[in-house]
Amino acid sequence: MARYSDPVCRLCRREGMKLFLKGERCFKPSCAIEKRNYIPGEHGRDRRAKIIGYGLQLREKQKVKRMYGLLEKPFRSYFERAVRQKGVTGENLLSQLERRLDNVVLRLGLASSHAQARQFVRHGHVRVNGRKVDIPSFLVRVGDEVAIKEKSHKNVQILSALEVNRGVPPWLELNQETLSGRVLALPKREDISMPIEEHMIVELYSK
Repeated sequence: MARYSDPVCRLCRREGMKLFLKGERCFKPSCAIEKRNYIPGEHGRDRRAKIIGYGLQLREKQKVKRMYGLLEKPFRSYFERAVRQKGVTGENLLSQLERRLDNVVLRLGLASSHAQARQFVRHGHVRVNGRKVDIPSFLVRVGDEVAIKEKSHKNVQILSALEVNRGVPPWLELNQETLSGRVLALPKREDISMPIEEHMIVELYSK
């Protein structure tokens, strides 16, 4: 499956905010936003064009795609599925993105970034209800148990991520002793703390 493989700090600079794509580095002075808070490119420091209308909607979509590590085609598929569901389309979209297996691993604090969580899943370190699942886009359901396989309990990267765990959202429950978590409920809009204006994405795709 295609994925973004270029430097990710430039993505944060392009959006003008921290997207927390580099794990712990994002909380340190070495963060690109702290050092160069302007858009990337030769003239990025000098050009600060005012963005309105369609441009704002596009930037919001790009921001959310990058937060969850998705390219356009799968992101559009999530939106189309959200439209068919009952309820508010924007909230349905965010709920699906939050329930992705790689995102759940990150939210539980078992990885320090989306890219690392995706790698753990792809490399077979993660179990869902006791079964190996190596598909990052797998959507968890209420009651599912997400766990790190026993042979990976001494993985240095996983243990390092747990040491700096910055809290688990209320729809998840973490057991640090067994390196596992449980899905207590579907994620609600108020459970997502990142500054996202999902209505702009709905407006963009509805044109």
